[in-house]
Amino acid sequence: MDNRSTARTFKPSILADGFLLAGSAAVALLIFWVLYPVLVPATDAPSSRSSSSSFSAYVVKPPPPPRVSCSSPATTPPSPNPAGGCTNLRHDPPSPTFYDDPALTYTVGGPVADWDEKRRAWFDQHPSFQPGAAERVLMLSGSQPKRCRHPAGDHFLLRAVKNKVDYCRLHGIDFFYNTALLHPRMFSFWAKIPVVRAAMVAHPETEWIWWVDSDAIVTDMEFSLPLHKYAAHNLVVHGWPHLVYEKKSWTSLNAGVFLIRNCQWSMDFLDVWARMGPHSPEYERWGQTLRSEFKDKGLPESDDQSGLVYLLRQKDRWADKIYLESDYYFQGYWVEIVGGLDNATRRYLEMERRAPELRRRRAEKVTEAYGAAREERLEAEGWRAGRDGKRRPFVTHFTGCQPCSGERNQAYAEEECWAGMERALNFADDQVLRSYGFVHPDLMSSADVRPLPYDFPAAKA
Repeated sequence: MDNRSTARTFKPSILADGFLLAGSAAVALLIFWVLYPVLVPATDAPSSRSSSSSFSAYVVKPPPPPRVSCSSPATTPPSPNPAGGCTNLRHDPPSPTFYDDPALTYTVGGPVADWDEKRRAWFDQHPSFQPGAAERVLMLSGSQPKRCRHPAGDHFLLRAVKNKVDYCRLHGIDFFYNTALLHPRMFSFWAKIPVVRAAMVAHPETEWIWWVDSDAIVTDMEFSLPLHKYAAHNLVVHGWPHLVYEKKSWTSLNAGVFLIRNCQWSMDFLDVWARMGPHSPEYERWGQTLRSEFKDKGLPESDDQSGLVYLLRQKDRWADKIYLESDYYFQGYWVEIVGGLDNATRRYLEMERRAPELRRRRAEKVTEAYGAAREERLEAEGWRAGRDGKRRPFVTHFTGCQPCSGERNQAYAEEECWAGMERALNFADDQVLRSYGFVHPDLMSSADVRPLPYDFPAAKA
């Protein structure tokens, strides 16, 4: 039966229909207005308000955006890399790599073949590490496993490590500090070679290994390694060609700070260099050879620095891939540096008074942006680097001071060494503390700091 035949029907008025329609529309509009922010994601529209003209002189041009997005599932959080993009630290596929080869060795004396191909295959399996790989650096340093014999030696090492950690943090560089003897017979200055060799295998994602002796201090915290300059080379050391090839001096370079590319050439070079060391049956013969080759060499035994100069002189085998850096203090002799640190501080503050964009307060994370801005200013004003220049020394090396053992070169007074190290450490620390609003009152006051006023150094502290 059709129920509609018994239902009572009404003919509504036109006015009632209008109220009903208007009410429904109002309710729908209200619901849409409430839910709109949830249903439609916000976009980062540029602000229509212009920046205050009083701050326009302080603005530093921002760096370009990252080349790869850092978005990823919450279960595999990425890690930003300094060249842009992200590295996935939780991705290691089960397919075999060179690490699964039982014949692979991390130590010197066990040659690795086809290292470039092995690294390339590793990158194929770990693609998140590919962006920025050519600029990726690992800094290495180290000291003996036992306590220092000099009573102040361990404190110096602590501050020297802090200095290196500070620099690496500012520039997105990984850092490994070693206190273990990775080869029992490669001691003293030879101990660095097994560490570098092991680091190359442990870090296939890294293009450059940067060894820095424990008694070397980074004294320009803004300066970035000019890696583009070394694109055609595999080893970078501080030295002078005329002293290597004409004078045949064992001090023509310094082996305490060097950059070495993570490649097959470097694997082969390290093995040859290590054969001159104390683990080799030819160690004594190499001592005699190097002593006769370099007339100014005082040590009777084979040492890493003389060995490096000897290999560099083999032009047909190694020299074309070794860059002797002398344009700036890739590492500088402390005696000719520490006396000028106060003047360097004064010159840089004077530059900041002329350049408000350099004295702008900023987050520590963007230090490299201001380092690049300062570099442009330094070049524009013609500031040269090195011994006769006005720029900060990049690395100050306290060769001969031996702060841990205390067995310093007798040509240097103990007070001269320790005062110089304190000045260099505080000079570098002031550059770091600026981001936190403080500086040391002077370079000999390690424990004391003073707060900086807004717009320092245009406003006096």
